[in-house]
Amino acid sequence: MRGRASHDQGTPRMSRHDWWGVVLEAPDPHALARFYSNLLGWEIAKEDAEGAAIAPPEGVAYLGFQISDGYVRPVWPAQEGAQRITMHLDFEVVDLHAAVAHALELGAEEADHQPQENVRVMLDPAGHPFCLYVDS
Repeated sequence: MRGRASHDQGTPRMSRHDWWGVVLEAPDPHALARFYSNLLGWEIAKEDAEGAAIAPPEGVAYLGFQISDGYVRPVWPAQEGAQRITMHLDFEVVDLHAAVAHALELGAEEADHQPQENVRVMLDPAGHPFCLYVDS
């Protein structure tokens, strides 16, 4: 992409300027950051009054959370007239049962509609769907 910095592999991670990420809106972005931090084992890399971000131990990607005062929880599966999802996150796991149990312990919900055997559609505490899946 034009306008982005490029770095060689020896550049220290925190000195890089080519970070990229996905940002989710939430009524309580700090609580959602803690949920995903615990779910994924990623550290909270940044927090301020407007939101937070978590990052894996390596790489230059992040998952951000920003406050949304008018947040409307999405509905899965889509329903006429209801707030639709605009994206979802996918996480590959090696033990689907254990991953689902862990997500539930942290406050996720298992969606009623499950379209595939090797995938579990989960809802985070703000209602964003995310999928846990095993490669089949």
